[in-house]
Amino acid sequence: MNTNEVAKQCIELIGEKLKNLKKLNIIVIGKSGVGKSTLINSLFRGNFAETGLGRPVTNEIRKIEKKDYPMVIYDTPGFELSKGQQNKVKDEIISLIRKGAMSNDVNKAINCIWYCINVGGNRTFDETETAWIRELTESNKDTPVPVIVVLTQACPKSKALEMKALVEKENLDIVKVVPVLAQDMDFDGEYVAKSYGLDNLINIMSETLPNELQDTLQNVQKASLEAKKKYAQTAIATAVAAAFGEGFTPVPFADAALLVPTQVGMIATITVIFGLDVNKSFITSFVSSVVGSAGATILGRTIVSNIIKLIPGAGSIAGGLISGATAGIITTALGETYIKIMEMVYKGEMKAEDIYSGKKEKLISKIFKEQLKKERHNK
Repeated sequence: MNTNEVAKQCIELIGEKLKNLKKLNIIVIGKSGVGKSTLINSLFRGNFAETGLGRPVTNEIRKIEKKDYPMVIYDTPGFELSKGQQNKVKDEIISLIRKGAMSNDVNKAINCIWYCINVGGNRTFDETETAWIRELTESNKDTPVPVIVVLTQACPKSKALEMKALVEKENLDIVKVVPVLAQDMDFDGEYVAKSYGLDNLINIMSETLPNELQDTLQNVQKASLEAKKKYAQTAIATAVAAAFGEGFTPVPFADAALLVPTQVGMIATITVIFGLDVNKSFITSFVSSVVGSAGATILGRTIVSNIIKLIPGAGSIAGGLISGATAGIITTALGETYIKIMEMVYKGEMKAEDIYSGKKEKLISKIFKEQLKKERHNK
């Protein structure tokens, strides 16, 4: 199996994993002007809230979705209208939740509710909002969906903390109160309040959502690089465990090729987590930078021997056996190197097409060698 074949398998697996992502369904509630669109577009890739006005699914609720995008937002505009209108919206939300639950389809189930409150403009958390949330959570006891109160335009922070304390004092049946400033706020050029809180909201979502939606959340979110890296590292741990088990039992060299599908799956999973668009040439260049020229055989004796020589104290392939621990080091170093490249592309420090340059290929090779040494030291 050469690098071209590995890249082909990887791209196919990335496509399969993207296709199989479960759909994340979020209901967003709040009065006009609270900054719901800004919040959504700052959290999720692709300017999701700007893909159109969405289509009505009830008299008041709009469904916003995008083709081949594993998320749906249900927006509830006009919430500041009469109490009768508010009650109508509440009933429609409960109906949506129950229909999703009765479908027994994870792609149709409502996973989370955001109740958005604008901190700016000297607003307070009034009694009608308190009563509405109580009625919603009480009506929703049979099919509980987590409610997160998001304090938007949370500037100044002192005001946001006051509002947070007011909401928490009500002892509502909610997951958390999260102050967020989705974008930097410029005060007449004299002072710029930096955005904050988006990463915290992603972390709370991660703690709240079921396991089957974790891949989806990390794929669509763009607010927390640390969350992506942390979740990607679990993919590395899974790959190492799947390859040779926790005991790292030595395996015949001929069986070392079994590591390839595991590593392909690891790279595909990390790609999906970062939500970046990569092609076959990108994967080919990455693999070639790590193991040698594009014509080299992955996990061929020469390649494995050369890689092992880069690991201090690892020795060599003896008696036709490759140490499971050594294979674990190689797999971990490969995964960590790929995460670092994904991070560079994510942060704009490198364009995906830059990977084809000799300079970047040397950089990848250098990072991989450093990771091998680091992992050997950690062992």
